[in-house]
Parts: sequence; C-alpha cells; structure tokens
Amino acid sequence: MSQTLSAASLLTVALAPLAGAVLAGVFGTKFGGNVIGRRLTHTLAISGVLLAFVLSAMTLNSVLAGARFNETLYTWMVVGNLRMEVGFLIDGLTAMMMCVVTFVSLMVHIYTVGYMEEDEGYNRFFSYISLFTFSMLMLVMSNNMLQLFFGWEAVGLVSYLLIGFWFNKPSAIFANMKAFLVNRVGDFGFILGIGLLAAYSGSLNYTQVFAHSADLAKITFPGTDWMLITVICICLFIGAMGKSAQFPLHVWLPDSMEGPTPISALIHAATMVTAGIFMVARMSPLFELSETALNFVMVIGAITALFMGFLGIIQNDIKRIVAYSTLSQLGYMTVALGASAYSVAVFHLMTHAFFKALLFLAAGSVIMGLHHNQDIRWMGGVRKYMPITWITSLLGSLALIGTPFFAGFYSKDSIIEAVHASQLPAAGFASFAVLAGVFVTAFYSFRLYFLVFHGKERYDQNPDAHHDAKHGDHHAAHDEHPHESPWVVTVPLVLLAIPSVLIGYMTIGPMLFGEFFKDSIFIDLARHAGMKELEETFHGPVQMAVHAFTTLPFWLALAGVATSYYMYMVNPALPAAIKRTFMPIYTLLENKYYLDWFNENVLARGARALGTGLWKGGDQAVIDGVLVNGSWKLVARVAGAVRRVQTGYLYHYALAMAAGVLLLMTYFVTWPTVRELLSK
Repeated sequence: MSQTLSAASLLTVALAPLAGAVLAGVFGTKFGGNVIGRRLTHTLAISGVLLAFVLSAMTLNSVLAGARFNETLYTWMVVGNLRMEVGFLIDGLTAMMMCVVTFVSLMVHIYTVGYMEEDEGYNRFFSYISLFTFSMLMLVMSNNMLQLFFGWEAVGLVSYLLIGFWFNKPSAIFANMKAFLVNRVGDFGFILGIGLLAAYSGSLNYTQVFAHSADLAKITFPGTDWMLITVICICLFIGAMGKSAQFPLHVWLPDSMEGPTPISALIHAATMVTAGIFMVARMSPLFELSETALNFVMVIGAITALFMGFLGIIQNDIKRIVAYSTLSQLGYMTVALGASAYSVAVFHLMTHAFFKALLFLAAGSVIMGLHHNQDIRWMGGVRKYMPITWITSLLGSLALIGTPFFAGFYSKDSIIEAVHASQLPAAGFASFAVLAGVFVTAFYSFRLYFLVFHGKERYDQNPDAHHDAKHGDHHAAHDEHPHESPWVVTVPLVLLAIPSVLIGYMTIGPMLFGEFFKDSIFIDLARHAGMKELEETFHGPVQMAVHAFTTLPFWLALAGVATSYYMYMVNPALPAAIKRTFMPIYTLLENKYYLDWFNENVLARGARALGTGLWKGGDQAVIDGVLVNGSWKLVARVAGAVRRVQTGYLYHYALAMAAGVLLLMTYFVTWPTVRELLSK
C-alpha cells in the first residue's frame, strides 16, 4: 500500500473536471462553434469527474495507510514576507471531502444525462457542473488561505451561473442575484478574517498560521478590549454563515431551487453549502481558543436547525421542502462545530451528502415522472408507478430522520450527544433546538413521503395541469400516469442509497473515535471534553443503534412520523383545521419570518436611500456643487464685480483716488480721539 502521495495525481484530481468543463464549455456551445455533440460532451465531462473520483479513492486509501502531503506547487507572488501560493494539504479531512465531492458529483453528472435530455443548454450545463466540481476540489485541497478564498469565490460564481441557468425565467434571475449578493455579505466578513490572520501572523499558509495561534490568543483587537482571536473567528464564521446558509444569511438557499434539480443536489449535498462547515473544521486550532466565538457559532446553528425546520412543514413544492431540510441539517452541523465536536460535524456532512443528494435526485425523478409537476398536493400514489424512486426515497428519508442503523442516525445522534455534553452557556438552548428539530424533521420528511408516494392519486385535480393542457403543454397533461425514470436517473439513486444506509455504520468508529482526523482537527480536551465523554460511552455501532430505541430522539422521530401519517393519511381534514386555528403562525411561516420582506423593504431600500443621499447630497451638492463648480462660480462672481469698477474713464479713477485720500485722512484724524474716549 502506497505511503506517498504524488503531486501529479493530486493535480489530476483537480484539473480533470476543469478539462471536462473547458472542453464542454468551449467546443460544445455556440462560443466554440458547437464542434462536439451532446454524447461527446457528457462523455468528456463524466470521464473527467470519474477520473477525479478514482484518484480521490486511491488518495483516501493511501491516507488510511499513513500517507500525507503538504507542499507548495506554485508561488504566484511574494510581497515582503507574505507568500501567495498554490499548494495542496492532503490529510484525513481533505481525502474524505475529495471522495464525497467527486462521488456525489459523478452521480449528478450521470443523472443529468437523463434529466436535462430535452434542454437546449445541455452542453453548457455539463460545463458548469464540472467547473463547480473543480472549484470545490481546489477549496478542500488547499493548504493556504489564498487558494481557499479562490475556491470559495469560484463556487459562489458558478452557483450564480447555475441557479440562473434558465436565464429567460425572471424568478431564476432574481434567485441567482439574491444568492450572489447575500454571499457577498458573508464573504466580506471572511476576507476580513483572512486579512487579520495575514496581518498578525505574517502568513497565509495553514501550518504557519496555526503555529502562531497561541500568540494570537494573547492579543487584544486595537482600540477595544476584545480578544483578536475572537474577532478573527467570528469574521471567518460570518463567511461560513453566507456559504453554508446560516440564519440570517440563509435566505438565498430556498430560492436556489429555481435552478435545475441536478444542481440543487450538487449545491445542497456536496459542494458550496458544505464549504463553510469544512472551513470551520479546518480552522479548529483557532476556534478552540475562543469560547465566545464557539458560543456564537452554537447559537446561530441552533436557530437555523430549529426555525428553518418549521418552514419545511408548510411548503408544498417538493424541492423546497428538501431545501429547508438542508438548512436545518446545516444548522445541526454548525451546532456540532460550536460544541467543539468538529469531527462529528464533518461526519454528519459526509452522511448528509449521500442521503440529501439521494433525496434531491429522487425529487427530480418524481418531477420527471409527473410531467414537471412539483406541488406535492397534486401527487399521491406514485409508489406503484415508480418503485425504484419510491424505495430509494424511503431509504433517504429514514436516513434523514435518524433511524437507527441508517447513516444519518449515527451522525445526528452523535451531534445531540455532543451538544448535551458541552459546558458552554449556549448548550442549553442548542440542546433543546436539536431535540425539537428531530420531531420537526421527521414530520415534514414523512409529510412529503406520504403525500407523494401513498394515498389517493390526485393528478386529475391539479389546476396547473388543466391550465397547461389548454395551452398545449403535453408535458403537463393531467390525464397521463406517472412513469419510472430511465436508468441514467435510477442508477445514481441506487448507488446513493447504498451509502445512505451503510456509510455511518462503517465509518463512525475511525472517524469519531479513531485516528482518522488526528492531524486534521484539534480539540482542547481540557476545556471542551464533549468528545471524550462520547468516546467513553461508545461501545460499537451495533450497541449504539440498539440502545437508541430507548432514547428520546428515537421516540421523537417516531412521533413525528406517526403524526404526519395521522394528519395526511388518516385524517386529512386536520391540517386545514389547524391552519385556520393558528392562522397568524401559519402566515408568519408562509412569509418566512418576514426576513425577505425586511431585506427588501428595510435593508435594500435603506441602502438605496443612503446611496441616493450620498449621490445627490454628497457627490452632486457638496463635491460637484461646492468643491468643483463652487470655486469657478466664486471666481466668476468676483471677476464680474471687479470688472464693473474698470470703466476706462479717467474721471472715474480720479474720483476713486480722491475718495480714498478722504477716507485715509478721516481715519488718521479721528482714530486717536476715538481710542482715547474708549480708554476712559
């Protein structure tokens, strides 16, 4: 087994998807003259990601055998003592992320062949998703802040292109601009954090920055009594709040559903939203030095985990329900980060990537099978028409709600235990939030499952289908039955369902309690002993799953499933009655806590009013009106007044001289007398 890692193979991992993206984007589109057709385009793109996955799996195998890699491959610029470089850091954390990113991306690439078959932008879409994969790989493989920031911004840029892929659709254009602007808010904090690290540590390299972390913890932020390390960590986490969609910077993520379903799966499962979680885990040596920052992280995560779950309950769009599920699960990961359970957060990131990609792709399969209907109120009884989509959706839902022995159970239960063991002040609220979130998650997940796959068929009741059928849209004709998706769609579902069931059982020991993350993640066990307590109570994955049947999270999840079954299968009139009774709460949830309204009507209008005021009052009135135009106007007026004195008549000048002499004589004669009188 190899104990060394080759720079050439690591470069190939990152550059293979980039090569596929460039070939598809140049030669497969109008830009390059449509030289290659659809078949060759998707073959090149899939081959690039497949090669990256195979090499990533080999890299993981070498890392498990003890191999490590931390080298600079290219020096871009040297400014004083600050070196700006491109390099790779390969350890357990990076190798795991490489495999997750490339595997999920490969499944999405294969799935896209079937899902985007009729789309005019087929080749362009493959170019974008391969470029997305390259960007995320550069982010997770970096060994320095500069390359991290490059990958960070690149995934943001490509997400903008993908969310607005259907650029003739106004809602898609609004959604991608919203995602771009909200992420800029987070990225501003992120670059401030990186700048502070570079200024005070003198380096952008992870290893060198971490070596200075103890010194950074002793410095106060200039002009305040805040600790510098706290300011740095909070700035870095604000970046994570934008990228990983934490409250209140989460508002872009539900609207990203305007993009095609494959990219929803890629954004929400393996790329972009996981970048913030990965970054905080990578920066664990810094975050461990600031309990203030850890409390902040935990509170934000707890709010996101619980309150975003509530929004999933009232959604009717199948993709938006899964999107709010993503928000809630990202909150769980963030809570784990705040509890110093970084390995648990990354473990949940991995398990979540598989079952969330599965749920999104299954939702896309349902949308295809139901002729592009996305409203779960007009579904029902799909199980008998789409058996593969049904069983894989069920497995993904069971993993999501934390059913014992499924992948999501091991990671989600570990988060709940880690928060319970935490001694931070925020742990009480966070513990309540993650426990309540178990019931909420189970309820909305199986509300979707029961309304889509069970019960009475409701295709003929869809008002949108009647409307579209009148206008000749044969895809939406209400009298067609659902149909199972082609193999290029169902094979990725099956391949994602396998790790959704098994990966947690197989990896919990080495990832949480072994040495897999020993040189990737640092925890100060003397101050944050939560992981130590988890290790003492862990007696293997089987015992953990069996014991779970007696614990509160299991019964909360079961109660959520039972409640959704009763409300939507047994007594379907009950949800409407509850809605009427609690209409103010329903209105609050329907308006997403009015955060979009606040952003659009207060922040956006306030920013516009401020900009208009600075433009008209500052730029036009002060700068242009006074400083620039005011000077020449004053000179012109003075010149105009002086010009009137210059008449050219000699008698005018003689009169002026006589008057001047008279004034001088009067002054010199009368002033001594006046001064004497004043002194008396």
